[in-house]
Amino acid sequence: MRLARILLFLAAIVLASVLVYQIPAVNSRLAWRLDFARTSLRMWLNPAGALPTAAAGQPTATGEVAAVFPTATLRPPTATPAPPTPTNEPSPTPLPSSAQLPAPAWEQQGPNNCGPATLALYLRTFGWEGDQYDISDLIKPESADRNVNVEELAFWSRNHAGWLSTHYRVGGDIETLKRFLANGLPIMIEEGTYLEETYWDNDDHWSGHYLLLTGYDDGAQTFTAQDTFLGPDRTVTYAQLLEGWEQFNYVYIFLYLPHQEATVQAILGENWDPDVNRQNAQASAQAATEAAPDNPFAWFNLGSNLVYFEEYARAADAYDEARRLGLPQRMLRYQFGPFHAYFHSNRLDDLFVIVDYSLQITPNSEEALVWQGWGYYRQGDETQAIESFREAYWHNVNSYDAQYALDYVGAAP
Repeated sequence: MRLARILLFLAAIVLASVLVYQIPAVNSRLAWRLDFARTSLRMWLNPAGALPTAAAGQPTATGEVAAVFPTATLRPPTATPAPPTPTNEPSPTPLPSSAQLPAPAWEQQGPNNCGPATLALYLRTFGWEGDQYDISDLIKPESADRNVNVEELAFWSRNHAGWLSTHYRVGGDIETLKRFLANGLPIMIEEGTYLEETYWDNDDHWSGHYLLLTGYDDGAQTFTAQDTFLGPDRTVTYAQLLEGWEQFNYVYIFLYLPHQEATVQAILGENWDPDVNRQNAQASAQAATEAAPDNPFAWFNLGSNLVYFEEYARAADAYDEARRLGLPQRMLRYQFGPFHAYFHSNRLDDLFVIVDYSLQITPNSEEALVWQGWGYYRQGDETQAIESFREAYWHNVNSYDAQYALDYVGAAP
């Protein structure tokens, strides 16, 4: 009888703990600590080294393999670009030496929620009254999902804030950011940063992060940034921003009202055209590899821009060099161009190597799981492919890529 009471008491404590954990304020405080503990234990049991380099003696891909089994987010074929002009058109009027826009009401991000939280701040500058969870509940229903990419954020904004125009470009520069701000338009970027916490013994601390820029000052050479992790009105030097921004191909997201489109077109010049923008970004990345051939991010950006134009063999070669030079451990948590390049150039050994490594770092990465499934499918192992697709779907039931893959093979989630 005494044992039964003890067991009942323990069960009540467990149930109460589970219920309390569901309270958003409690969950946001504890979730990252639980994630930290799980990650530390997992990496202690199975340590991860550096991102593996390409296999020795790997044959150079020819690019002649048919690009079959694409995921839902791939673009249609695009013609090989003409030699680009890598510079932006000049601003029609000189920029002021500084500009400061009103900062939106700041919100501390939830666990792994910097993308939705930063987009929420951005939307508030246009009068939106929602919060980060209105966004994340749809595009990352699991708080443990560590990545929301720019495509997902743009998709949400276009479908749930359709009164705004939402776009993104790559290959940005300081002048482009300043043009937006000088014209009264905040601008959002994705960058590399470094975590304070050490999650495993040889953790390199690198991570991805979003910032909303609301001002600049040429005299101080600084931007004013709204940072959902560190706080509002942060000062970031031009040099600091460029260093982290390069690690994400200088990508920027911009929102505007329909009547502001002519202004945005004037700001972007020829980069208004997405294909021309990629041509310019590709030329800039190529120039960066020549100016600093030991810069892995320049090579990675070159590969990503080549993937856009479906030049998979050349992209794979660029990614090989980036891997040889050394990339951050979490790089493939956020950027997936190498999966595209190795799959479509039929370099499945390299695809599986980087997928396995990515899943060692981020076991719930639905993006890596989807590409693992496509690798199995190309090998003829449909059973394993379906298992991977289903696991990806389980981690994010709103993943269009996972749903597309399951539909393609005729399997239920």
